[in-house]
Amino acid sequence: MKQVSNMANTSNGSLATLLILFTILAAINTALKDARFQLVNFSDNELRVSLSNVSLSDEGRYVCQLYSDPPQEAYANITVLVPPGNPIIESREDIVREGNETEITCTSMGSKPAATIRWMKGDKELQGKSKVEATYDRMFTVTSWLRFTVMREDDGVPVVCIVDHPAVKDFQTQKYLEVQYKPEVTIKVGFPQGLIREGENLELTCQAKGKPQPHQVNWVRVDDDVPSHAVITGSDLYIENLNKSYNGTYRCVASNSVGETYADYILYVRDALTTTPKPTTTTTTTISATTSPPDITQDSQAGPEAQRLDHAVIGGVVAVVVFAMLCLLIVLGRYFARHKGTYFTHEAKGADDAADADTAIINAEGGHNNSDEKKEYYI
Repeated sequence: MKQVSNMANTSNGSLATLLILFTILAAINTALKDARFQLVNFSDNELRVSLSNVSLSDEGRYVCQLYSDPPQEAYANITVLVPPGNPIIESREDIVREGNETEITCTSMGSKPAATIRWMKGDKELQGKSKVEATYDRMFTVTSWLRFTVMREDDGVPVVCIVDHPAVKDFQTQKYLEVQYKPEVTIKVGFPQGLIREGENLELTCQAKGKPQPHQVNWVRVDDDVPSHAVITGSDLYIENLNKSYNGTYRCVASNSVGETYADYILYVRDALTTTPKPTTTTTTTISATTSPPDITQDSQAGPEAQRLDHAVIGGVVAVVVFAMLCLLIVLGRYFARHKGTYFTHEAKGADDAADADTAIINAEGGHNNSDEKKEYYI
């Protein structure tokens, strides 16, 4: 209900002969014989009336006239506000694919004055384009368009159309976005954790999320075939008893109606762990001997560095052995050279003067004066 009040006062504080005329000067000149006008207050210095059930036709200029000497009058301009109807929000398509442009329209009808429209997507304000149209009954229709490119993060986000008007507050409507997008693919290692070595087992799980949900998940090996004994169960890949021939890139491919996406896992199998026993320590007593067990150590960071270290140790040992053999040969050569000598055989003692062997032996007992020397060497 709208109230229109006009008050007339005399200069000396007393009410003179009053004639209150309310006239509508906006193309209507009608006497106040409308039942919607009611007398609210009548006193020595005030006359107040009210107008109920205001309509757009009541808009105009009202005059209060005081017949005095000289006559006086006052004016009041009445503006009627017409709030808009419920805003209507529409979209060009209900489901939008990621990367495409969508258009949303919001319409506010039957307002006076024309309303203004703002846009919000989530907590971010967007700029739209608006058009204002005047209707035959001096009211206005406002239409606003919002265009933007959707991303997968926009799925489920509300787009809000806010209508601003002097006659209403917090007048709005909204529409939730539905965005379809390609799968997001990640690969999770079940076991082993850390470095992978020969003889171990491998389990990989492919996790794919998209809208709509991926209808197909496949495992492939880039530039080669998946090992023949590998087991693929749904999105899981299991390979047992690994060796270096399985090294390569394993790819999980997921697809839905929007498109296809993949993720890669690079498998690198290292040498199996080696055991290195510590030197055995023996303690002898009168009763028994105790031997400490070998200590098995793990090559926690086996790799090319550890292999180079092993080769260096082996090379050092070989060099020491070769050097020791050379020293031994030198010592033996010097020893043989110092033990070279001569000796006489019994056959050589007087053999030239004896007629037979017995005589030669007898003659040899006297010495070696007439015998020839024969040289021999021994070790």
